[in-house]
Parts: sequence; C-alpha cells; structure tokens
Amino acid sequence: MFGRAAPVTCEIGFGDGAALYSMAESDPESDFVGVEVYRPGVGALLLRLHEAGLRNVRVAMTDAVDFLGDCVAPESLDRLLIFFPDPWPKKRHHKRRLIQPPFVELAAGRVKRGGHLHCATDWEDYAAWMMAVLDGCGELENTCGPGRFAPRPSYRPRTKYERRGEGLGHGTWDLVFRKV
Repeated sequence: MFGRAAPVTCEIGFGDGAALYSMAESDPESDFVGVEVYRPGVGALLLRLHEAGLRNVRVAMTDAVDFLGDCVAPESLDRLLIFFPDPWPKKRHHKRRLIQPPFVELAAGRVKRGGHLHCATDWEDYAAWMMAVLDGCGELENTCGPGRFAPRPSYRPRTKYERRGEGLGHGTWDLVFRKV
C-alpha cells in the first residue's frame, strides 16, 4: 500500500486527525493508516496531509470492524491505536462500546507478535471496562503488569478529547498491551 517496507500503525477513530497527523509527521520512517467514519474529520486530515506533502498516511472512511476484518491481513500491524473512543456512559448503551471481547479478538489477530494494542480513555469506568476486556484476551499481555495502566507513551500526542476531559476534571488512562 505504501510501496515500501516500514512499520505500520493503524489508528481507529482518528476524529479530526490531529493526533494521527502529528505521529506521521514526527515519524516519517513509519507508515500510518487511519480509520474514521466522521466525514468532516476525514476531509480535514486529507487536506492537512496534502498541504504538508506527507505521504506516509493512508485513510479509510469506513467502519473499523469491517476494515480490520476485510482489509487488514492477520499479524500485519505493528501498532493498533484506539484513542478516546465513545464511552457510551449510560449502562444501557454499554453494548455499543467499541472495546468488546469479539472486537479485541479481531484486533489482536491483526497485530504482529510483539506489536502493541494501545487504548486511551478519559472515562474511569470505561478504563476499567477496557482493562477487563483486554486482560481477558489470551493473545495480549499488559506491558505494565496485570491490571495496571500505562503512563502516556511519548508517541501519543495529547488529543482534543483528552484536553476537554481534563477541563471537566477527568483523568486519562492509557492501556498498552503486547501481542504474545
């Protein structure tokens, strides 16, 4: 897809694309794929990439489950990133959360052995939910030890949603798991 061999990072739900753009700009030796359904966000990122001449990013405007299932080969991603997905905070909506066991099994299958699945949220109960789901996936191990959250890795830019959450008094929880 990129015409070269390089590490590949996929970000699911990139929103306006600011974090994806920042990561791609600061790491031109790696390739990035962004998946998003929000049309204005896709357009904003594509325009920004074009204006900057960045060529190490590809964008898919589609559902993440369909994309991973139909377009990504098993064990082909070095990193899979899911930053601040919709927390669906009402209990009756929890079934709509992206981080569910079937999705995590699919996602883990697309990450190379030794690669990482990294999630971040600013909702404490969703962080606990994510931890339980990720801990329950036999293909993944927590890089910080069972049940422990990670400090924000240097490669993850602070996002608009993170800053908004901080303004509301929310904390931020990073979960970094390695494919075993």
